[in-house]
This record gives sequence, C-alpha cells and structure tokens, in this order.
Amino acid sequence: MAYYTYILASKPHGTLYTGVTNDLVRRIWEHREELQSGFTEKYGVHRLVWFEEHITAEHAIRREKRLKHWLRAWKLKLIENANPEWRDLWDEITGH
Repeated sequence: MAYYTYILASKPHGTLYTGVTNDLVRRIWEHREELQSGFTEKYGVHRLVWFEEHITAEHAIRREKRLKHWLRAWKLKLIENANPEWRDLWDEITGH
C-alpha cells in the first residue's frame, strides 16, 4: 500500500494546505467536493499542486509534520520545483 503527503492550494501562490492519506484520489475528491467542513472548505483550497508517495504511513506522516513546520517560502519553492505552472494535478492522478 502506498501513502501520500500532499499540498493543496487555493490558487497559484494562494492559501496552502498540507495533508497525508493512503488514498490520494479519494482524499483529494473529498476536498474538492467539500465533504468535510474545515480549513479547505473555508478557504477554497481544492487544487492539488504537489504530492509525494511513501512506502509507509510513518514516512508520510513524518514528512507531513516536517512540511507543516516549514516556512511558506520553502513550500512555494518545493511546489515550483515540481510544478512551476501550479497546474492542478487532479487530472494526472485520475488519468483524465
């Protein structure tokens, strides 16, 4: 089983949200559909702009915790190194 650490954005250089899941497609769909009230619903954070796969839940959770303590500038650089156009990666993970 794979585990994922991911970053969502409201728009390029907008509000960021960092999360972790064992089912990336399901979790991003939940954010997009606003199935749970909370941060991503309140701030319109639905665009998947970065993700990373891990082989264990522990690795994914550790990475998420590290990223949550990073400076915003570091997160922006991480996203822009992998996704300079800030594309929504939803189509990439769903195969559309």
